[in-house]
Amino acid sequence: MSNVISIILGGGKGARLYPLTKERAKPAVPFGAKYRIVDIPISNSINSGFRQMYVLTQFNSASLHLHLASTYIFDQFSPGFVEILAAEQTYSNSSWYEGTADAVRKNLQHFRTQQPSHYVILSGDQLYRMDLRKMYEQHIESGAEITVACTPVTREVAADLGILDIDSRHRITEFVEKPPLERDISHLGVTEREGIPPQMKETGRIYLASMGIYIFSAERMETALDNSMTDFGKEIIPRAIDHGGVYAYVFDGFWEDIGTIRNFYETNLDLADINPAFNFYDEQMPIYTRRRDLPASKFNSCRISNTLAADGCVITDSTLSGSIVGIRTFIESGSELDGVVLMGADYYETDRQKADNRRRKIPDLGIGRNTKIRNAIIDKNARVGNGVQIGYANDSYTDGDFEHHFVRDGIIIIPKGGVVPDGAAL
Repeated sequence: MSNVISIILGGGKGARLYPLTKERAKPAVPFGAKYRIVDIPISNSINSGFRQMYVLTQFNSASLHLHLASTYIFDQFSPGFVEILAAEQTYSNSSWYEGTADAVRKNLQHFRTQQPSHYVILSGDQLYRMDLRKMYEQHIESGAEITVACTPVTREVAADLGILDIDSRHRITEFVEKPPLERDISHLGVTEREGIPPQMKETGRIYLASMGIYIFSAERMETALDNSMTDFGKEIIPRAIDHGGVYAYVFDGFWEDIGTIRNFYETNLDLADINPAFNFYDEQMPIYTRRRDLPASKFNSCRISNTLAADGCVITDSTLSGSIVGIRTFIESGSELDGVVLMGADYYETDRQKADNRRRKIPDLGIGRNTKIRNAIIDKNARVGNGVQIGYANDSYTDGDFEHHFVRDGIIIIPKGGVVPDGAAL
């Protein structure tokens, strides 16, 4: 495994997750009460024995850099590392990363110093748990030059993804990028192929979609990037398939591309369900994140159902249902939250800071007294005052940017550091 390098793509602007990406890179967006999205691919890589990792970053990357630097620290007796490679200007390259393939190409000079035999390419914004060693072992046994991880999907989902066709040896023979629903792709169905999970036909997931996870031999990576193509999924992989040597690794576990506000919101809330689709409670393959040494959360006479709460929270005489409560969250008495994703706070306020803010009529960090919120995302360090109502003004909301909030995919978002004054109704 020492010759395998993991490359985690930090992503671009993350426009579909705006305003959560207004001040941070997409992989740095808080997730699941205490994590960041980037913790998922890094943890998968560590758990699989691939401990040499590079994270390629470019846009709004300061908070991502801080999180990585304070979280993934290997001791001097371990060969592991997580190294950040931000977009840089050199004498040979003066432009920013122009795509996933372009980002890797511009950093090959750094990767070569490790003398890798293989590269594992991972996306920094997906939710899944995969033993990448199994994919690597299949890659070696099959003699593949490139292996593409794929997952079974329905025809409706296939319209938004790259769809693969494979032969009995799992060699990829065809690739179709985001086929519209009106296009006939029935010949790509793979229910009768050897090695395909039998439940595919039962669930209607009869098409194999690329997950954007790849393994390249080092030599094949060099030749694949010896051109001006900028994207793996749209250009590099389809071209490589035409030349052969590209195989599929079929993964039938949970996988979700956290690409839109609606998707982010629903995936978060599902974690608080009785039987969530993604299980964080797996001691064999844990998801790592920053150690904060916060106190245990305190619940003072509350009514709570289907809710996750991170460390360091104080919640008093409130009702929470189907919600996610991030670190250091304070919720005052008489408040009600239903279907709310709270990202918490980066710090605790002192009594003096609270007094100074109150004189200026600025609410405390967290949620004030007698406040009702539903179907909303409250970003970090937000201040929601007393007697506020969020999500009760209408049955549905039109997307837009407003004084105190944003609406995306019909979901209300209070931005990072946002302030909602006492008595407001959004």
